[in-house]
Amino acid sequence: MKKSIELRVLPKFGRDEEYLKKTVRKKLKINPKRKVQIDIMRRSVDARKTPVVFVLRLDVYIDSSKPTIPGLLDSFKDVSQSQEVHIIGTGPAGYFAALKLIEKGLKPIIFERGKDVRSRRRDLRAIQQFHEVNPDSNYCFGEGGAGTYSDGKLYTRSHKRGNIQEILQLLVEHGATEDIMIDAHPHIGSNKLPKIITRIRETIESRGGEVHFGSKLTDIEIEEGILDSIEINHDTIIPVSHLILATGHSARDIFEMLQDRGVVIEAKPFAIGIRIEHPQQLIDSIQYKQAERDPDLPAAAYNLVTQVDGDGVFSFCMCPGGLVVPSATAPGEIVVNGMSMSRRDSKFANSGIVTSIEPTELEEYQEDGVFAGLHFQEDVEHMMFDHEHQSQKAPAQRMTDFIHGQLSTTLAETSYIPGLRSEPLHDMLPPFIYERLRKGLLDFGRKLKGYVTSEANVIGVESRTSSPIRITRD
Repeated sequence: MKKSIELRVLPKFGRDEEYLKKTVRKKLKINPKRKVQIDIMRRSVDARKTPVVFVLRLDVYIDSSKPTIPGLLDSFKDVSQSQEVHIIGTGPAGYFAALKLIEKGLKPIIFERGKDVRSRRRDLRAIQQFHEVNPDSNYCFGEGGAGTYSDGKLYTRSHKRGNIQEILQLLVEHGATEDIMIDAHPHIGSNKLPKIITRIRETIESRGGEVHFGSKLTDIEIEEGILDSIEINHDTIIPVSHLILATGHSARDIFEMLQDRGVVIEAKPFAIGIRIEHPQQLIDSIQYKQAERDPDLPAAAYNLVTQVDGDGVFSFCMCPGGLVVPSATAPGEIVVNGMSMSRRDSKFANSGIVTSIEPTELEEYQEDGVFAGLHFQEDVEHMMFDHEHQSQKAPAQRMTDFIHGQLSTTLAETSYIPGLRSEPLHDMLPPFIYERLRKGLLDFGRKLKGYVTSEANVIGVESRTSSPIRITRD
């Protein structure tokens, strides 16, 4: 017999199976002689009132055993002699497309402009320590895509595009902790992802698929509306019949090449803003109302959204216990992002705070047509760069100075390894963006008492939350 039940328990009991069994027996009035097994299906934190509790949704098996979930990889067959499908990009979209193709009996052949996950580390070190950006190997480009070395959150509001539990299970089968199957906001961490990504590649190759690094898509040949071939590294022509583009939102050269080849692309809304870094202890105290965080609670997060004169301002990619990282994909630009290790034990919390941009708002760029948003995005990123010193040091202000339009004489401590430089971000950002962000932050300060503080840094620029261009799907 199976019953479903919800429990609210103190954090110290959230993973105590014996305590949970005892509580379930009491709540369901189960005879002590009867066998009971529990399966945690969902776990979240409720900090709206004190004390803070874990909310658990359990399946309870009475006089029966919880079912065994069959391994998905067990059903993957050898596809080395099967019909070929070519994929561009080894990020999450590319690798999971490859796994799905293998499941369907098709052979994936993947081309990646960047390096394998291990070799990427040298180029990330070059950005962090020497301010050198390799345009083909960085925090965005390379095996595993942006998520491998910049967090690995597993959260989506899109629940109609596929089986999310199946994706999570595949990650578990490649080495992720089983906690991602039940946590409300699952997260792997940048310290664990490289091994998981490597195992995914090994699965693809062991089943007959191919993965080629240092292989950049440089052209597509289309004859009378039908895909004919692709060009790799300007010198290798490969006949193809089916092509999946999994190139991500930062492969700007791909959009330009598609436009030249007559593929229909269109401008779309996107978002741009800044990244804010607080002391994690401050966010913990705001959210949990505890002077010191309960050791059984995770580092506190937040999710904020408001409207400023009809335009959205919202938090994006919030990283509790995290780090701010440089995410430029070309020399001469500053882009910042956030990440967390699996333990989320940094003393900092950071989040993007961005505002939505409609293509029609970019009046000065209308002559650029479909590339208006992309060119605007590029110009803002170039504005943030220290051209004199050719440095990845990011422009920053204390939050209160940003709101009041004042240059900061000093900056708060930061996790951003290349370093910060005090700059008037309120002047560097386009005025309409700055004004929305300023008003949005003031509203967030009303919602979370203590959020607006001089202890926080505002860092520019958070510009890669989404793509300003869409490739139509028909």
